[in-house]
Amino acid sequence: MYRSWVCLFLVVSSLSAQTNAYVLKAARLFDGRSDRLVEPGLVIIVGNRIEALGGAAPANATVIDLGDATLLPGFIDAHTHLTSDFDPDYNGARLKGFSRTVAESAIRASVNARKTLLAGFTTVRDLGSQDFLDVGLRNAINAGVVPGPRMLVAVHALGATGGHCDDSAGLRFGLLHHETGPEDGVINSPDQARYAVRFNIKYGADVVKTCATGGVLSTTDDVDVPQLTQAELDAIVSEAHELRRKSAAHAHGAEGAKRAIRAGIDSIEHGTFLDDEAMRMMREHGTYLVPTLATRSGLAESKFPPRVKQKADLAVKAQDGMVRRALQMGVKIALGTDAAVYPHGNNALEFVLMAADGMPPAQSLRTGTSSAAELLGLADKIGTLEPGKLADIVAVPGDPLQDIRATQSVLFVMKEGVVYRNDRAQKQ
Repeated sequence: MYRSWVCLFLVVSSLSAQTNAYVLKAARLFDGRSDRLVEPGLVIIVGNRIEALGGAAPANATVIDLGDATLLPGFIDAHTHLTSDFDPDYNGARLKGFSRTVAESAIRASVNARKTLLAGFTTVRDLGSQDFLDVGLRNAINAGVVPGPRMLVAVHALGATGGHCDDSAGLRFGLLHHETGPEDGVINSPDQARYAVRFNIKYGADVVKTCATGGVLSTTDDVDVPQLTQAELDAIVSEAHELRRKSAAHAHGAEGAKRAIRAGIDSIEHGTFLDDEAMRMMREHGTYLVPTLATRSGLAESKFPPRVKQKADLAVKAQDGMVRRALQMGVKIALGTDAAVYPHGNNALEFVLMAADGMPPAQSLRTGTSSAAELLGLADKIGTLEPGKLADIVAVPGDPLQDIRATQSVLFVMKEGVVYRNDRAQKQ
């Protein structure tokens, strides 16, 4: 019996030691840092990490030649909602939110995760969910149960009573059989703010998100008004940072954004009506802007109540000018799309829209690779193609520096050394 167990142990150990190795070849490579491409592109992967750029292939490595394509780091979306679905029928979507079971919502979320991964986005920061669906989806992806991007999740977004983060706003009093509070993400004092941060982290939050101003799709507020006091934002951000979590603030209006920046927030989401003072503060503090320009594609398809439509039209009209000013003033920018406000899987539209606002294509690519990795606190693991990093690698046809729209036609996706998509496999 002892010898049998020893033999079994040796067999299992031998199998574990057999690490998968790949050699990826393409006409070009973008490393996530530079302004230029490397020609040709060659990446050696051993196990789940990048072994080398160029050099001799390991024995028995699988060679994948993608031809006239460009290898890039796996894309990163710093603002998604994978547990929600895009629905152009605004009122119908709210009703579905009450009728769907948690199980159905979880299954739909897994589909959204797969679409996002196959679009080349190997990492996302998911900024707000209900029923802890984001925690469950993240854990299922990490366990290999369903395919999807690496997720940093926020659990409940934190905001004021009646504000953009209050999911009961616009519903009749008593419908939910309780008044929303910190466990639902609704806070009304610095003490409640600290408790809500601790509650979210207790139940799995990797990042803390707050609503510093009103929103476009909420029915009971103005889009640009502040919704939290300076003391409340100070409490949220300081508690998050003390517990080693980064923080993000939904903020369309300038004053609410300034309060969040003073509090030390790590990123401003949307930033639609930022003024020059807010942008100067962001540059001085190193605060990232996550513009979410892709929302316009979903907003244009949607049927809204008059008040929401008016807010949406004003926001879309202001987006491009805001991004151009941010570029001129040297504000750091990371790619984020607000996926679910538009259909999941179309995340790469954000690259195209930022380039249309005057961002050089290489900088646009960096917003969704190295810059986003820095914002998420993952720059030591992902965001660039270099030895020792996790093997998150995508390929697009042609040269994305000549045509940034190539990012919308991803043909190869690898996450941590596992190939999830290879459109050219049958052609080899």
